[in-house]
Amino acid sequence: MRGLRLCRLLPVLALAYGLPVPAQQPAKVPRIGYLNASAATSAASRVEAFRRGLRQLGYVEGKNIVVEYRFADGNPDRLKPLTTELVQLDVDIIVSGGPTVTRIVKEATSTIPIDMGFDDDPVGAGFVASLARPGGNVTGLSTLAPEISGKQLEILKEIVPRLSRVAVFGTLSRSGNALSLKEMELAGAAFKVQIQRLDVTEPKDIETAFGAASKGRAEAIVVLGSPVLNLRRAQIVDLAVKNRMPGVYAQPEYVAAGGLMYYGASFTDIFQRAATYVDKILKGAKPADIPVEQPKKFEFVINLKAAKQIGLTIPPNVLARADRVIR
Repeated sequence: MRGLRLCRLLPVLALAYGLPVPAQQPAKVPRIGYLNASAATSAASRVEAFRRGLRQLGYVEGKNIVVEYRFADGNPDRLKPLTTELVQLDVDIIVSGGPTVTRIVKEATSTIPIDMGFDDDPVGAGFVASLARPGGNVTGLSTLAPEISGKQLEILKEIVPRLSRVAVFGTLSRSGNALSLKEMELAGAAFKVQIQRLDVTEPKDIETAFGAASKGRAEAIVVLGSPVLNLRRAQIVDLAVKNRMPGVYAQPEYVAAGGLMYYGASFTDIFQRAATYVDKILKGAKPADIPVEQPKKFEFVINLKAAKQIGLTIPPNVLARADRVIR
């Protein structure tokens, strides 16, 4: 107790006799890396949702948190150098904008916590051991909801009542796509719709796939999540218009680019929730112990301009269910 009282008296005595008082070290401001494969403009709504999530948790950029934003502008070759840059900055956490980014970052570091913005099947992709206990340096959010595929087919059937053939585009080796296809084929059997699988592993496969869809007399398309496809949204929606094929797409950005419909997880909600993982990790939680969460909100978006281009009328009862309509 005598030593404790002496420690408390020392600063008072120092001030009284004009002696220097040791300065308190300023608290370390956490530094977060945010890496996205797209351009900043394409990812703007997701970035703003993430920032909103941080603000709601009491973080103010530039004051009590620093976020280092990096965008590959649609060029996959830029992801590794950008990852290296963030690792060398010794950031506290890296927020991944999607599965391609998560894989590259995971290969680059086993020590920096990785907050997945989203992945459609993080267990199948090998990012986590399980949703309940990830077990490594990766955690975050999953868009895994196979029932979405059945709902997408149901919506297509509502707007094209005589629908009998649907072409499904995707990188079919991806585990998330395999689950989605299984669900879609089950729904197809119920709706008496034949599913045509079209594998897209390289950019050159896109036009070939549309040719195969046309030859197979597909009346509509479903585009699954795939890095190859997601980075070429404009080309895909243009080919859909040229072939006069209504489509449901893997991300709402397709609809903004001129695609017809999106039904699936709300990406703005997901990226806002990504901020909660940053908060938990900064407060001492380990990614290995933080469960991966699945979607809580879903979104239905329709582009009426796209419908007009292909001569399609959206039934009023379908239009009334849309969360957002582009006119």
